[in-house]
Formats: sequence, structure tokens, C-alpha cells
Amino acid sequence: MNRKATVSVVPTSRRRPPRPTVVCFVRHGTTATTGKVLPGQARGLHLSDQGREEAAKAGEALGGVSVSAVYASPLERTRETAVAISQRVGKPVVAERGLIECDFGSWTGESLSALRKLPEWRTVQRWPSAFRFPGGESFIELQSRLADTVGRICKAHPGEVVVAVSHADCIKAVLASALGLPLDLFQRIMVAPCSISTVVYGFEGPAVLAMGSTGPPPGLPPAREAAR
Repeated sequence: MNRKATVSVVPTSRRRPPRPTVVCFVRHGTTATTGKVLPGQARGLHLSDQGREEAAKAGEALGGVSVSAVYASPLERTRETAVAISQRVGKPVVAERGLIECDFGSWTGESLSALRKLPEWRTVQRWPSAFRFPGGESFIELQSRLADTVGRICKAHPGEVVVAVSHADCIKAVLASALGLPLDLFQRIMVAPCSISTVVYGFEGPAVLAMGSTGPPPGLPPAREAAR
């Protein structure tokens, strides 16, 4: 009795992974309270003269890159920074609430000198994963929110370069995640006003190209080349 041989067909083509997205995270420029007060999500805080100069320089640094979109936290200081960048890259500013500063709850508006005297301040600096701001967010919630936001942005811009203007703790949380650092070590990352931190989000995970840079993001083709 003859039996027909069964042949297994192995697919020869696979679905291509999504193209990597490059996100340039920019901290907003200096304000009158930078380094003095914990402003949080409070409204009405604008860039100082120094902050506007910093924002203009960030726009200049990003002006030669082919940017597809500019996202910004909805607070005034981030939107004003984003406008300076928008004017150089030729893209409108899109408000993205997921990029907003951490909700510091009852600590909002308090002076940093007073907060440093609190016993909880040591936890904020050494064990942030265990801390929730009274009446506000925890650092774990902040990092999770940022991860969701960056994921949505990358999904909307495969293979493109985008700018995300946010706040110091937000960007530090993003960078810690991209570097594979525990959240309890994220306070070791420094993010200066209007510095640019560039992360590539690809199929195999994120890769950090630069942290806290004040010049053009490295490794990215200039606008004229990217447009070809």
C-alpha cells in the first residue's frame, strides 16, 4: 500500500518589523523658579529671558534634522519651548498630556529648600519607587504614563524623527527605562534645561544616542538627506 508523502510548507517570507522611531526629548527652558520651587502641573509659569534663549538654541540644534512632529506637555513653559523648536523645524506643536510634569500633589509650589528638610526627601532621592507624592502621582505611575505615551508616539511615527518637549523628572524616567536602569537609580541622571536626549525605539528595544546634549542629535541624517 502506497502512502503519499506529507510535505510541510515553511513560509519563506516574514512580516517586516516596524521601522525604528527616533524621539528627541527636550526639557523646557529655564523659568523664574527653576531650581527654587517645585512647580509641578501648576499653570501660569512662563520661560524667563534665559529660558527663551535656551529654547532658541534648542531649535537651532534641531533645525537641521528632518523632524516629522513636535509634541509638548500642555504647560506654558513646555509649549513656549516647543514653539521655538517648531519655528525651526517647520512642524506645528501638538499638545500631548502624557508628557506633562509629575503631579506633585500637596508639594506643588513648595520651595525646594523647605522640601529638602523633610524626612520624605531622602526616599524621593534614594528609593523613588517607594514614594508617592501626597495627593499626587507615584514615580512608578509617572514612568508607566511616559512609557504609554512614548509607545503611542512611536506607533504614530514609524521610521521618523519626532521631538517631545517635557520636564526633567519625565525625561529622567524615560531615560532610565531606555537604559535598563532600576527606577531607584533614575535620580542619578541629570537633565539640564533645553538639553536634548535622543532615543531610538526599534524592534529589538531602545538605544540611547545622546543624553543631555546641547548640540544636534548625533547619528541622524540632515533634513536635506532624509528628504531624498
